[in-house]
Amino acid sequence: MRRAVFTSVALAALLATGLAACGTTTDPVDDLGATHAPDVTAEASAFPVGAGVDYQLGGSYPPAEGVDIVARDSTEAPADGLWSICYVNGFQSQPGADEWLADRPELVVHVDGVPLVDPNWPDEFVLDTSTPADRLAIMGVIGPIIDGCADAGFDAVEIDNLDSFTRSADQLTVADNFALAALYVERAHDRGLAIGQKNAAELSPEAHDEVGFDFAVAEECHRFAECASYTDVYGDAVVDIEYDDDLRGTFADVCADPATPRSTVLRDRDLVPAGEPGYVFERC
Repeated sequence: MRRAVFTSVALAALLATGLAACGTTTDPVDDLGATHAPDVTAEASAFPVGAGVDYQLGGSYPPAEGVDIVARDSTEAPADGLWSICYVNGFQSQPGADEWLADRPELVVHVDGVPLVDPNWPDEFVLDTSTPADRLAIMGVIGPIIDGCADAGFDAVEIDNLDSFTRSADQLTVADNFALAALYVERAHDRGLAIGQKNAAELSPEAHDEVGFDFAVAEECHRFAECASYTDVYGDAVVDIEYDDDLRGTFADVCADPATPRSTVLRDRDLVPAGEPGYVFERC
């Protein structure tokens, strides 16, 4: 999916300010590598069950009538008056964000001395979540982005690439990523934000019960017949995005399927804003 790019200046500033603060955060991982959901004092925003949804990561625009949930990139403003989800790439760098290599190369996975990229997104580096120190340093960068989502008025965050360990050439484990995810959950809840698991259907039970995610954002769960993996865990607190270039049947079939989450939207693959060539939007 398409992701917005942080400017070089913005990410460099986050690296500089975040690293100074990261030592104050506790890493919720025990000596055996097991993770647990951190205790929180603030109640996260409640997911609006059954609400219409739009997924606007390619650029913001006025939502259509009947839409009450809108997801936008963290660099955008939330949708006024609607339940707004803030997209955050939590386990890989943003496209073109070479500051990770320039300023903190040890926070990027290396294989034989070469920085590791996501093969599907060759301008995104896989972040090294393998040690508590690295997780805290990454948190020092991403934590302020989560704070920015709260300050901007978003109701929730979705954390992308929880499954980056599967693209790490065996350098990372699911426990490593869960330990960092638990820090994100703690930070989001402390700021009054709900926090969503993004994709990784097979991890849903542990992501919810052990890490503490509140809802899920799934891409093409109908296409790949995995919606139940989310709804069995999160109930109706699931957003699903199907893409018009690779449907299983028609979108009417998608909406008629009882396994399809109630908050499901059809979008074009590039998620272009309304009015631009290629724009597609329908909702169940």
